[in-house]
Amino acid sequence: MRWVTFDCFGTLVDWRHGIRTSAELIAPGHGERLLEAYGRHELDVQAESPAMRYREVMAEALRRACAQEKVPLNADDAALLGDTLPYWPVFPDVGTELSAVREAGWNLALLTNCDRDLIAQTRRRLPVPFDAVVTSEDVAAYKPSHAHFTAFERAYRPERWVHVAQSYVHDLVPAHQLGLHRVWINRNGERPADPAIPQETQPDLRGLVRAL
Repeated sequence: MRWVTFDCFGTLVDWRHGIRTSAELIAPGHGERLLEAYGRHELDVQAESPAMRYREVMAEALRRACAQEKVPLNADDAALLGDTLPYWPVFPDVGTELSAVREAGWNLALLTNCDRDLIAQTRRRLPVPFDAVVTSEDVAAYKPSHAHFTAFERAYRPERWVHVAQSYVHDLVPAHQLGLHRVWINRNGERPADPAIPQETQPDLRGLVRAL
């Protein structure tokens, strides 16, 4: 069985747009600042509390981001990101490219730092079906932990396996450590700390079948 595993948020769904525009609802004019601050805090919260539900991770990271940027945050507004996540936009290249990957004979799976209920709501908006999903709630851990990858391998025993993701830290690094084939969807034009970690690099999903 040939499998392609994907991270969802950042790779298939526009995570940055979702956080930035959601933050604008509670702090007009501060969305970009809060997005950048949030990105610095989320990984810390996940590492500190790997069994915490993702809704709570987002709420705590948003609290820390607002505190850092000195942006007032009402207590009941901390849940904002969990409430809006199901409506964050899917990148326009997802439908065509993932359909082509499926037609080429690959099975599709999601390895996501997300709760089951949130990814279920997001899957309804993804334009292609997925054959398997492993969430942080399933494994009580967050990537870059290896837990998602080992749980998927144990359940599906892939003969060929390629991991495709946008996040260098959360996805490319653990995939490299596990010896998986990997494709970096570098939507943000980042520079890798170690150029050897991404085997293939693309600015988006276009032409993914050729990379596979």
